Amino acid sequence: MNSMKTSTIEDTNQVRWDLSILYADIDDPRLDSDLTNLAEMAKHFFVTYKGKLAELLGTAIRDYAEIEMLHGKIASYLSLRESTDLSNAAIKAKHAEVQRELSALSGEHLTFFELELVQLSGDLLEAWYAKDPFVAKHRPWIDHMRLFKPHFLSEPVESALTKRSPFYSGAWSEFFDEAEADLEFDFRGGTKNLTELAHLLTKSKDAKERAEALKSINKGLSGPFAKYAAQTLYMVAGSKAVEDKERGYAHPMDPRNMSNRIPDSVVDVLHNTVTTFGGPLARRYYKLKAQHLGLPVLRWSDRDAPMPFADTTVVPFPEAQDIVTASFQSFSPALATIVKSFFADRRIDAPLVKEKRHGAFNSSQVLPGGKPVSYTLLNYLGSNSDVMTLAHELGHGVHGILAGEAQGPLMFHAPIAYCETASVFAEMTTFTFLKDRLIRSGNKKSLLALIMSKIDKVINTVVRQIGFSNFERRLHGMDDSYTTWTPPRKRSVEELNALWSNTVRQLYGEEGEIFVYDNFDHLWAYIPHFHSPFYVYGYAFGELLTQSLFAQRRRLGSKFETLYLELLRSGSTKNVVELLAPFDLDPRSEAFWREGIGGSLGALIEEAEEMSRDLGVVSS
Repeated sequence: MNSMKTSTIEDTNQVRWDLSILYADIDDPRLDSDLTNLAEMAKHFFVTYKGKLAELLGTAIRDYAEIEMLHGKIASYLSLRESTDLSNAAIKAKHAEVQRELSALSGEHLTFFELELVQLSGDLLEAWYAKDPFVAKHRPWIDHMRLFKPHFLSEPVESALTKRSPFYSGAWSEFFDEAEADLEFDFRGGTKNLTELAHLLTKSKDAKERAEALKSINKGLSGPFAKYAAQTLYMVAGSKAVEDKERGYAHPMDPRNMSNRIPDSVVDVLHNTVTTFGGPLARRYYKLKAQHLGLPVLRWSDRDAPMPFADTTVVPFPEAQDIVTASFQSFSPALATIVKSFFADRRIDAPLVKEKRHGAFNSSQVLPGGKPVSYTLLNYLGSNSDVMTLAHELGHGVHGILAGEAQGPLMFHAPIAYCETASVFAEMTTFTFLKDRLIRSGNKKSLLALIMSKIDKVINTVVRQIGFSNFERRLHGMDDSYTTWTPPRKRSVEELNALWSNTVRQLYGEEGEIFVYDNFDHLWAYIPHFHSPFYVYGYAFGELLTQSLFAQRRRLGSKFETLYLELLRSGSTKNVVELLAPFDLDPRSEAFWREGIGGSLGALIEEAEEMSRDLGVVSS
């Protein structure tokens, strides 16, 4: 291992988050004390407000917010604590015990609240909005809850479902994370984990090494793990289908689309536009990439390969910190101040260590007293992509802080489909910062490598995620036109392999057209987002929405920062049409999505093609 790599690992190993603002450890007396207090608050809430919301709505919402903050503090801590030590039996046991307690409390004492709230008449609510500013502030939250009124079940049933939630399909997903963290893959006489092999697929310039890495991943995911993954998908899809039918949802995506505040028609336009315009653009790009790699046809292991001339210098974490902070500063000093606090207050856990959750995430929460806090988990290895991931997750973090301060615990979390806005925007700002630096340096090959790496990321965020969504749609029984659906059935590993292959080829081309699809048939098995049905299309939605926003910076000039910060502060108080109206954008039109794809992916590909010709790397 070279000295730079060793230095980077040592630098990164020091970057561990400090959770003490929540609790010192799982045996912290404050944790048990808070659980006791939460139980008393929930019981008091039930006794005080059940059947009395018409007279006491204002204080009920205030007390419900207090419960939500304490509940969130407890649940957030245990989830964060477990994410860095997935096989620790004591942590797992404590987390499971508390989940059971919290579910029992909610089911027994809090279920009535939403059910009775949605039954209040419009006239009564209008009267409350007029006389109580706190209730008026929460009107968007109440209005959104009322949309689900036709889908609520009886109070006894809702209570029972809440109490049983720790033992539903989500439990399979939790164990999936643990099983995946324990996976070890044979590779060149040793073993590596999934994160390390995935890193080779994106960073190794050796085509043979990449092919061996993918072969090892695919083989390691087969056998018992694939069978377990298939059963997990069946449990998730099957339990969802039963509950969706009981609740009267129109189709499997209906609850997610409602939660995202996005009409079905807009979701369909997104999928169709990415398939029609994004797929061909991706195939066009991969032909260019094949020329750079000197290959007539790409293997699937070449999909995210770096350019032969890419700068693979490892970026030490302190340098990554400086780059990301400077990029935020270049756009918004207000956001940069928040980002600096994440480093100063130790809100980031950076190193790749065994038993840690794979990938990266951000978790924000409004704590008792109304103070928002945000934590970021990484598996940092020092690539430019890892620098972008740091920016991405801290974008989520500033979103959580601004919305938490403005909206409080009940309305701070933006719907999934556009909670990606801040993260993609932060990533794009960092990309622009790095790009400008390379332009000034005159290093054209490194600039081209950066642009092509960004194209890889945009394709993965837009085209690949819509491919995931198409896989999900079929998994949950939706037909090719998505107008009818049937209950999902139990599928064998071989059937899931075929379903995976078909949805990939729809976007990336048939065998031999662009790719040879060897050693890729089990790759569906490690995608954890499938356990949160229809989560994935939010990534494509957020990417294209943000690219459209980013394009407005020059037109709006100095007004843009103010408008953008206001968007972040909105939390979940607006739907996507309302959010974009100040920017004169309308996501209901196909043109919006076409321009988002063309203005981001299309423009980057054209730039890469032109630079490739100018450098004489490929022929005209």
